[in-house]
Amino acid sequence: MDGKMGFQLVDTTFRDGEQSAGVVFSTEEKINMAIALDRAGVAWIEAGTPAMGQEEQETLRSLLALPLRTTLIAWNRAELADIRASLSCGFSCIHISLPVSDLHISQKLKKDREWVIQQLKTALQLVQSYGCTITVGAEDTSRADSDFFLKFADVAAQYGATRIRFADTVGCLDPFMTFDRLQDVVKRCSLPIEFHGHNDFGLATANTLAAFQAGVQFASVTLAGIGERAGNASLEEVVASLEKFYGYHCGIEASHLGSLADLVAKASNRPLFPYRPVVGSVCRKTIL
Repeated sequence: MDGKMGFQLVDTTFRDGEQSAGVVFSTEEKINMAIALDRAGVAWIEAGTPAMGQEEQETLRSLLALPLRTTLIAWNRAELADIRASLSCGFSCIHISLPVSDLHISQKLKKDREWVIQQLKTALQLVQSYGCTITVGAEDTSRADSDFFLKFADVAAQYGATRIRFADTVGCLDPFMTFDRLQDVVKRCSLPIEFHGHNDFGLATANTLAAFQAGVQFASVTLAGIGERAGNASLEEVVASLEKFYGYHCGIEASHLGSLADLVAKASNRPLFPYRPVVGSVCRKTIL
């Protein structure tokens, strides 16, 4: 499949993962995990949301000061104040996120499609003026009109975005739907696509593998699959499955998966059960 030319994982443990109920990482814990992710070969880390406030910004500056090879990304709403907070922290890679489903646009934002497009343009103009690397997120894509998602991606591309996130925000896709939807939009999209899956039906990893097969070039994951509600696609499950079933090495060393899972388990106060896939003490002996 085409995605094999450059399929990479974006770790969002510090952003989406920390939205898991009861999980708050200290600065020290984030530093330790960032160093470990970098050593394992993770190319992209979604480090957090500067607009959350001063404490978050101080932690993010500490992460940016580390001698890492990985690229740290700041997550932002398409609000100028959010973006300025990210720029003031020193981020050179900025992620801008907006809903694209009519349900979210009308019920969450109380706006319409044209407002979303204009808001995207305004936000991207600011980021572009600072010469930053830009990625764009399309929230709730799985429930959105595909043609509007593609129009949204076209605008993002015109203003310098390097990729577009197809978000299954409420985890409502199965692997077959994921493959069909993404195989279609990959062929028509003006930007490389990043798949972002949620685990509401226990299918986030399976959907991420289906997205890989459909030709996407990036996918979001979290350590141990932690995240909002039922969580996200698990970094260790995706890495191990790519190697086992497709013979594909995404640049992340499988030998590091156990120690990474141990780090997040301790930091989140969520012990790994012995039979947890890939990194549980029993499975680890046979898989890693």
